[in-house]
Amino acid sequence: MTNRNKGILYALSAALMWGFLAISLKVTLNHVPPLTIVWMRFTVAFLVLWAVLFLKERSALQVLKKPPPLAILAAVALTFNYIGYIKGLDLTSPSNAQVIIQLAPLLLVVVGLIIYKEKVSAHQIMGFLIALLGFGVFYQDQIGQLLGSPDNYNAGVTWVVGAALAWVLFASLQKGLVQKFHAQGLNLLIYLIPVVLLIPWVDFEVVVSLSLPLWALMIFLGLNTLLAYGAIAEAFRFLPANKVGIIVTINPIITIVTMGLLTSIGVSWIEPQRISLYGFLGAILILAGVITAIILQRKPSPGNLVTRRWRLGLKR
Repeated sequence: MTNRNKGILYALSAALMWGFLAISLKVTLNHVPPLTIVWMRFTVAFLVLWAVLFLKERSALQVLKKPPPLAILAAVALTFNYIGYIKGLDLTSPSNAQVIIQLAPLLLVVVGLIIYKEKVSAHQIMGFLIALLGFGVFYQDQIGQLLGSPDNYNAGVTWVVGAALAWVLFASLQKGLVQKFHAQGLNLLIYLIPVVLLIPWVDFEVVVSLSLPLWALMIFLGLNTLLAYGAIAEAFRFLPANKVGIIVTINPIITIVTMGLLTSIGVSWIEPQRISLYGFLGAILILAGVITAIILQRKPSPGNLVTRRWRLGLKR
């Protein structure tokens, strides 16, 4: 297999894992409270990563002895990202959550312009305008598709927007931290903090009574972040960052298409998707805007290439 094909395969693997994540979370919400799911995701991720580092790179565990204050803040931000996303998902739909969370990379561009003094380009302005148009079209379609009051939907959108903002804070802090500390050691610390913080809200009676299929789903949800980010790291070894980004950005389309197929065959274990052609057009415009604003830039410098890779490490 050529390096190019390896890169495409790794990037597609990440896109598929993120594309199926929202659907898996929505199914799990039928049986497990939101905060318990979030706690389980972090717990599984922490235990697996701890085992790997303990066996292969114990020096990375040193960060646990004296946690950097900014890493603690980053962990709190990521915790709220997970909570906001799953709360929004609970009130809306997998497709909606996946589309609205695309606000995160656009906001990260703004952070780069303000904090890191990056120059604004015509591509970025055009991308923002296209994405804003897409958000408007998609929102109006979803409001029109509602069978009842829009209050729950608006609350769900607000939660997902909050999740996007929290992820921007997390990513901004992480960018500085990884230059000073072992990246996987930081991740281990960031996973551990919400495991401790969320204990008061965990329904342990539900946890111990989970069926085997639900345990498998929980383990998948916990491993999803580790595997997806690992696949992204490998993809960057074989493909330019812009090509990886374009492939990864299709993950909401994977969610929408999968939900459409599930709706068409009438499965009973997840609510049917309600997106018209108009709403699908809005989603495409959002993704086109994200790609234009973040990925389609000419001749990036090495510094900008690192920044672009940082922006592509998306959420959830």
